[in-house]
Amino acid sequence: MINDKLRLHWLVRNGVFVIMLIFLVGLPGYLAWETRTQWDVSQNERNSLSQESVEVLEKIDGPLVATVYASQDAQLGNIPKKIRDFLSPYQRIKPDFDVTFVDPAEQPKLAQEAGVQTNGEMVVELNGRREHLISFNEHALINLLMRLARSGDKLVMALSGHGERKLDGAASADLGEFGKQLTAKGFRIQALNFAIAADVPPDTSVLIISSPQVDLPEGVVEKLLAYIESGGNLLWLLDQEPLHGLQPLAEKLELTLTPGVVIDPQAQQLKAPITFSVGANYGQHPITNNFDYITVFPFARQITINDNEEWRSVSLVEAAQTGWVETGKLDAGIVFDTMYDVSGPVSIAAALSRSLHEREQRIAVIGSGYFLANTYLGHGKNLDFGINLVNWLAGDEDLIAIQPRATVDSSLSLDESTLTIMAWCFLIVMPLIFLTSGMIIWRRRRRR
Repeated sequence: MINDKLRLHWLVRNGVFVIMLIFLVGLPGYLAWETRTQWDVSQNERNSLSQESVEVLEKIDGPLVATVYASQDAQLGNIPKKIRDFLSPYQRIKPDFDVTFVDPAEQPKLAQEAGVQTNGEMVVELNGRREHLISFNEHALINLLMRLARSGDKLVMALSGHGERKLDGAASADLGEFGKQLTAKGFRIQALNFAIAADVPPDTSVLIISSPQVDLPEGVVEKLLAYIESGGNLLWLLDQEPLHGLQPLAEKLELTLTPGVVIDPQAQQLKAPITFSVGANYGQHPITNNFDYITVFPFARQITINDNEEWRSVSLVEAAQTGWVETGKLDAGIVFDTMYDVSGPVSIAAALSRSLHEREQRIAVIGSGYFLANTYLGHGKNLDFGINLVNWLAGDEDLIAIQPRATVDSSLSLDESTLTIMAWCFLIVMPLIFLTSGMIIWRRRRRR
């Protein structure tokens, strides 16, 4: 009886042990199958998606359907596998991102019908709209998704014919690089010359007025005021020069545009002239929501919002906390004059909105046309700020500007003394240690 009890006890204990062992072995496998967690320990987290990209993916309404036309290449290797690995993080964030692979070598007719021209080209569809991608990096793919997600065809017009900065110009003072970025984000850009066009096209999402150099004819000013009166959205880029006939527009917007250039001593910390205003203090607005970066506004002018009941106005950027508005000539010595100059801080950008015709009219006025010019677009986060401006004006504030993350230098630089020490260790010290150890072991074995 005792033996039977012992046998039963051992049987139960062994059974419990086997069950627990199976449970402990199977549980990690089950969890690994059901849930997937990863950590990016690479420098600059370059192997994971940025938070901005995650937000864009989460805001896309509807399934994404992608077809990759790729085959293995003798020089580039397994292209389909590389693309599959690249797209994997995006599919984890957006499960309805379906990807199909087609070998163009085996099915050339399908590739030809899709308009594919290169090995590794991907066609992405969203809600009936289609885009092609040939560069597989986060910046290119997210920009493509933003273009697909943009609601309708957004037309950005730039006033021309009076010496304005050109949205497709290559000169240093033009806005050509900014125009390219707008196009990459899905906007359609055109010039508006009233010598050719009778009026602002009705499908215009945003009109840009950027620093005319000659006085605008009275008829042009009337058309611009009529555009504002009808509820049109406007981005007005101002320089320190005269308004050239646009004073009625400033009055319409209830703004006072103080003459003179903003002087910002903080710019010297960035190795910039004091005539460059550093933007770091931003108002509460969708344009500047979670925008905690530095912007640079060369030769800015002050923009004062007048109290009124028509416009809801916000000062977007305040600069020159310890500076002033210089009303004198810049070549005569820049010194604060208590009698004529205006002490800081100074507002250099404003956002205005109002309800009109059952929709919200949006206007942004920036006291520096230089900040989006080709020469200065790369200063600070000027590009991001400019894209946010146009997105908000066009009613697409949910589509944020995504810029490529800077790659941290991962190279290792060693001085000559360190290299000498390493050479001695690997070429002399370590071989001597191994030789000595071998001799000791050999002598001990001989004594046995």
